[in-house]
Amino acid sequence: MTVLISDREVAAALDAATCVDAMRQAVLAAYDGRLVAPPRAAATLGGGRMVLTAGHLVGQWYGYRAYDTFGHPETEQVVVLHDGRTGAVRAVAVGEELGSRRTGALGGVAVDALARPDATTLGVIGSGGQAWTQVWAAAAVRPLSEVTVHSRSTARREAFAARVRAELGVPARAVDSVRAAVRDRDVVVLATTSPTPVLTAADLSPGTHVNAVGFKQRDRSEFGTDLLDTAAVLATDSVAQAIAYDPPMLAAQPPYASRLRDLGAVLAGAAPARTGADQISVFCSVGLAGTEVFLLDRLVRILAPAV
Repeated sequence: MTVLISDREVAAALDAATCVDAMRQAVLAAYDGRLVAPPRAAATLGGGRMVLTAGHLVGQWYGYRAYDTFGHPETEQVVVLHDGRTGAVRAVAVGEELGSRRTGALGGVAVDALARPDATTLGVIGSGGQAWTQVWAAAAVRPLSEVTVHSRSTARREAFAARVRAELGVPARAVDSVRAAVRDRDVVVLATTSPTPVLTAADLSPGTHVNAVGFKQRDRSEFGTDLLDTAAVLATDSVAQAIAYDPPMLAAQPPYASRLRDLGAVLAGAAPARTGADQISVFCSVGLAGTEVFLLDRLVRILAPAV
């Protein structure tokens, strides 16, 4: 029987630790070839596109996520999980929570793998849903002592800080500049919609780890090449997807491409993470294909006794 899952059910059943663990397993599965995860495909439909990301955990399941770019106020994503042996649809999730938690959890995996083990402070630029799940997941892998947040809207950044205090139990404060948000932070999250750089590498302290979630392409990026020049460690959750970006992703172009590491290789011990406490590390999140389905499979197994 096909299970239909809503955002409310996703939020109730998938906490940060569970999501981070699932995404760690997904990234490792992609690295060792068990998760087949090609770059996303898109169909232009006039006025918008339908975008598809698909994955196949060999011998277990396959499925996809579909979303559109029409910009309608009630648009929703759909994630479909098929049984890998029979082809039957096991579950369908409708809404935004699964994809949002997936992206945040991938960021949590990156923080755990690349940030200093003693990292406790986090600065975030942006105050939307993507910014929230990055902080939510980071709090599951590091004992955060303080979060600072900056965004263009005073009201939104104040509300974001209040949510961190209320839901994560972490001291948090809104600040009035990017520099104030990232100064002396162990971890920095960039989760904006800005097509131009919002910070410079000089704003960061030695040893900072950066999760970059927003635009990161040539001529459309929330950070500049100065950040890539400064970084001793560059990583992404899918090198193939990074290369397939159009326009090209900055970190997947010369002279950076030769330094871009697969996060799965880092987790597997096949590529080094940071080797010094003062190194800058940068994770360029691209959203490894198939990970929404991977998380949906985990969710179905959690809900199985109830359904």
